[in-house]
Amino acid sequence: MQKTIGYQQIVAWLKASKKKPFDFQKEAWDYYLQGYSGLVNAPTGFGKTFSLFLAVVIEGLNAQANPTVAKDSRGLQLIWITPLRSLAKDIARAMREVLLELELDWTVGVRNGDTTQAEKLQQKKSLPEVLLITPESLHLMLAQKGSTSSFKNLKCIVADEWHELLGSKRGVLVELAISRIKGLQKANNEQKLRVWGISATIGNIEEALEVIAPEAKAKKIIVRAKLEKKIAIKSILPDDIETLPWAGHLGLKLAYKLLPIIAKSKTTLIFTNTRGQAEMWYQHLLNIEPDLAGRIAIHHGSIDFELRNWIEESLHTGLLKAVIATSSLDLGVDFKPVDTVVQVGSPKGVARFLQRAGRSGHSPGQTSKIYFLPTHALELVEAAAIKEAAKYHNIESREPVIMVFDTLIQYLVTLAIGDGFDDKTVYQEIKQTHAFKLLLPEEWAWMMQFITSGGDSLSAYQEFKKVVEDEKDGLWKVKSRQIAMRHRLHIGTIVSEAMLKVKFLTGGYVGMVEEYFISKLKPGDSFTLAGRILEFIQLKDMTVMVRKSKRNKAISPSWMGGRLPLSSNLGMVLRKKYNEVLESNQQEEELEVVRPLFLVQQERSHVPQNNELLIEMISNKEGFHLFAYPFEGRLVHEILAALVAYRLSKLVPITFSIAMNDYGFELLSDIEIPMDDAIAYEVFSPNNLTEDIALSINATEMARRKFRDIACIAGLVFQGYPGKYVANKHLQSSAGLFFNVFSDFDKHNLLLRQAYDEVFYQQLEEPRLAAALHRIQQSLIVITYPQRFTPLSFPIKVDSLRANMSSEELEQRIERMKGEVFK
Repeated sequence: MQKTIGYQQIVAWLKASKKKPFDFQKEAWDYYLQGYSGLVNAPTGFGKTFSLFLAVVIEGLNAQANPTVAKDSRGLQLIWITPLRSLAKDIARAMREVLLELELDWTVGVRNGDTTQAEKLQQKKSLPEVLLITPESLHLMLAQKGSTSSFKNLKCIVADEWHELLGSKRGVLVELAISRIKGLQKANNEQKLRVWGISATIGNIEEALEVIAPEAKAKKIIVRAKLEKKIAIKSILPDDIETLPWAGHLGLKLAYKLLPIIAKSKTTLIFTNTRGQAEMWYQHLLNIEPDLAGRIAIHHGSIDFELRNWIEESLHTGLLKAVIATSSLDLGVDFKPVDTVVQVGSPKGVARFLQRAGRSGHSPGQTSKIYFLPTHALELVEAAAIKEAAKYHNIESREPVIMVFDTLIQYLVTLAIGDGFDDKTVYQEIKQTHAFKLLLPEEWAWMMQFITSGGDSLSAYQEFKKVVEDEKDGLWKVKSRQIAMRHRLHIGTIVSEAMLKVKFLTGGYVGMVEEYFISKLKPGDSFTLAGRILEFIQLKDMTVMVRKSKRNKAISPSWMGGRLPLSSNLGMVLRKKYNEVLESNQQEEELEVVRPLFLVQQERSHVPQNNELLIEMISNKEGFHLFAYPFEGRLVHEILAALVAYRLSKLVPITFSIAMNDYGFELLSDIEIPMDDAIAYEVFSPNNLTEDIALSINATEMARRKFRDIACIAGLVFQGYPGKYVANKHLQSSAGLFFNVFSDFDKHNLLLRQAYDEVFYQQLEEPRLAAALHRIQQSLIVITYPQRFTPLSFPIKVDSLRANMSSEELEQRIERMKGEVFK
């Protein structure tokens, strides 16, 4: 690297602080100053932020020392995109300290949902040199009049924690904003913008670079840190293992073992997978250790901003002994006092586990300590699988999102609210993004028609003629102040999950379930809620109408909050670990603890090998059970169970109730289930998969539910004003009307197409389901006929009972079942 004034200042500053830059940091500075875009991949805690922030600072110091550099080259220099608000605040603090010590006259601003109105007005008058911003707030900037001049002197855009944004529509927002800013600079013959991503844990790093820097001829590079982050993973083991495990019971029983860990650590972060779990653990720890009152806190997205702020500040200062958190503290936040992390329950993915581990020992050279606390016995095998996957860097890929027309429609209206856009220019910009490189001219023509007239089916309604061509400059603009105001209120792609009330036809409410669950039911299906078995009649005015079912079996509701899917990577390693438990020479303590379970499993049935699918056929007074164990995660098993049930019902008229967990699923029937080798291979066949899925589930109804989010993002339905949001039932009914209109009169509507695509490729994970079925076809299917429940089947059986019993009733039922099993 050329030793410029800026570079020398940085090195001298680091030396004075007794620090030395890592090779990957110097490499990033060098490539940045040569005009490269790229992606920095380095372990947590080694200064990824400084690898790019200091590169821009070096450039700024060089400019400051050069008297020939024009004064009007000031203004916004660096946009730093962060997925989380807590992350932005933490990084801004570190950046301000650096600028102060280097005496570079730059300011650092933060722009997100927590930014005050006064601060936003100040930024509108004079933008800071460094702006930390969320994807949504960046689009709000594009929606401001005169915003196009804001990016005149912008040198760099950094997408922090890029892996977190990549696999979502928020990542597409980032791609589109970058394409516009590049286009504006190109139009004004200004310097070429450099775009960089930062990521610690990602499997498909080359693809991640292509998404953020898609131009084929661009100078781009992946800067990899050749550094190993030491991670100490320790499982919290039960003193004895029960012969029949079930989900959830073990976690709180082991809570007392957390107390000494909390006591000997400065600060402990305890991660749970759901907000409900976090609330439960907070109360439980206070109950068993009242002395923690005032020294323990809870942090998640539903907590008020001021309280979250206090918790984060208290973490920095070491005031708190422990904080129980969800993914709200997953990313990049540097809390120095945190030296220990606890993961309650399986995180269902290697990347998520390592990300959370990195919150402790956040400085270079320090070891990240993470404890794994299982919530049921079989999760100890997951702990062993995570250890192995982490050791060999077997980390999940994040598949980028493409062709999301709702996000593109929102973006075009955003530009039209701002300074307007030229359709030919913006089409070319959009075609440069990874998300829309396959966009056809006829699809673009449809988009333009949709935002200007409402398309073929809505052209009679004035409110859908949002964008018009300006007679003076020929740009497409929004002239209505009301449309502009409403649009700004709901820029973004996160639409909250809707809950539906369940009501008897005869009157009286039962409770609430998620739309996601109801969308998969057909009239006549039975499900359990509040200890009752209910028959689904219809969805009326966004209320689930039911009556008491005459059946004694039903589907258990599934809840999005508790359904983190097992990743395919972890599923693959898990299958391998199941083979190793019975090996006499294995050394892993987790496998040693669960070995008695697997000896019982082997004795009663079979322990499936890596190249086997185990099917257990069990009959008892409850009925005839089919248990299958593909180890593909709850979401895949949910659809696979419905698919197998449908295919079996074609052989023999038969109805099933379905239950599932991450390891397998259960089909339960009143009549004997036909099964042999030939039938097994037939019902687990990948042939006619799309057609059979469509027949086994209510795909149209699922697409209708999915369309609610699409309609909100595309601005078809208005979600309301702050404090006066439109009720979910009205949103759903409004979106449902559009779905019906498009289905009947506009078959080629791109938003309709997107709804079905999202159902099949995201919600149903059809590619992963197809891959699982192809794997099963190449495997040996082992069918056993156990006389009683096995250690693998018991947790699934308990899960199916959980929804319609109180915890006390469930415990009693489990004890009774165990008594029957061990007669």
